[in-house]
Amino acid sequence: MANVAKKIKIQIPAGKATPAPPVGTALGPAGINLGEFCTKFNDATKDKMGDILPVEISVYEDRSFDFVVKTPPAAFLIKRTLKLKKGSVNGKNGIVGTLTKDQLREIAEIKLPDLNCYNIESAMNIIKGTALNMGVNVEE
Repeated sequence: MANVAKKIKIQIPAGKATPAPPVGTALGPAGINLGEFCTKFNDATKDKMGDILPVEISVYEDRSFDFVVKTPPAAFLIKRTLKLKKGSVNGKNGIVGTLTKDQLREIAEIKLPDLNCYNIESAMNIIKGTALNMGVNVEE
């Protein structure tokens, strides 16, 4: 396989990639086949419909590519769990919801493969920090 010419990171709704923006504007300059990428991405993520998924795309010198789908962002998971439209406008000074310990653990277990830690307690602390900055309290 050829050398990696470019790495692109983008967030796309699962199963809904189209050659239109934002996918087309991010990948078009790299010269890869947008239709092929969209088809492969949609097939790989059809079981996660409704989630926003970060994707890391490696584009090679011969314009071939491969991609790695990551877990949804912590903020997205927190909002989905609490059924919020958005976090607090005032950050941690405006409370918009409360996460239970069980909900926090569930989110941390989902995010653990993509976090910079090795155990669930550390992952829970990272997710707790995200939640607090969104204006979401965490039960002790």
